[in-house]
Amino acid sequence: MPRTLTEADLRAALLARQHLTSPARAPIPTLLERVGFLQTQYAPSAYVGLFSRLEGVARDDLTRALERRAVIQATTLRVTIHMCSRADYWPTIDAITEARRGWWRGASRHARTDRDMEGHADRVRAVLSDGPMKRAALVAALGIDATTWNGLGLWVNLVRVPPSGTWEQRRGDLYGLAEDWVGPRPPVDVEAGRELLVRRYLQGFPPATPKDIASWAGVATADLTGAIDRVATRRFVDERGRELVDLPRGPLPAPDNPVPIRFIGTFDAILMVHARSTQVLPERHRPTIFSTKTPQSIGTVLIRGQVGATWKERDGRIVVETLAPLDRATRRALDEETARLEAFVA
Repeated sequence: MPRTLTEADLRAALLARQHLTSPARAPIPTLLERVGFLQTQYAPSAYVGLFSRLEGVARDDLTRALERRAVIQATTLRVTIHMCSRADYWPTIDAITEARRGWWRGASRHARTDRDMEGHADRVRAVLSDGPMKRAALVAALGIDATTWNGLGLWVNLVRVPPSGTWEQRRGDLYGLAEDWVGPRPPVDVEAGRELLVRRYLQGFPPATPKDIASWAGVATADLTGAIDRVATRRFVDERGRELVDLPRGPLPAPDNPVPIRFIGTFDAILMVHARSTQVLPERHRPTIFSTKTPQSIGTVLIRGQVGATWKERDGRIVVETLAPLDRATRRALDEETARLEAFVA
């Protein structure tokens, strides 16, 4: 019989694989590959994500990696903004494009054919042939509505070009052609891209159901079945009896390992629905973090491996609000980590 993994087992695996138990010593692109990218609707979230996961990182290191094009910022998984390594960009696009086009066709209220979108994409390439442009100027030059713009990135690959989408200039509204910024697109290999996504998920997250992996990637579960069978050859079950898949040597640390205080940025993937089985974000706190009153989410703090406080930056200071009383030792550790983050963002 497959081994049963408890909620605590899954949480310990998540924290270890995300390098939240012990920070990694690695280049930034390598860290992004290990943790399954970083979600960055709000650009500072990536900086905080690296602060809590990467040993010795300075705030400017990520900006320089974006400028050197070692890290790419673009709309990818789930049609949301992520940062990934340059090497992972094109395989990710290969894996998700057709699935996302199908989703957009169904969600779009107005009939737009592929031919229409391909025509708009050709115009984007012509407009951007002289270099990146801000979104407002680009949309005005194209004369298109918001719905068409929202789907256009599925027919022409665009990246967010620094200095936009950085700590210093947080609005990521400067767009360039991926073929120019990242480099020419290699021959499309959808299955190789899907295998990469499965590996990236299980490198950064605990053993999971195929549905969880697909939810993270933003594609149908059936699209990943072949890739999961080829890559995820180890099997477990959870406490509900659901089959979980994993990489052959994915780490499964003991759940009683100590977990340091860790600051987490808004919309960090460890808090999303696909990772719900870990209860890093306890259900009683989910409405506080994700609600109609806080559509952009809010910063969180992991205390003993679970969300136990919220935080925000205010005039260079980090303001923390705990969700439950803390003992003196924990409060002291929280104050020390808060001071460390303040020094990082200064």
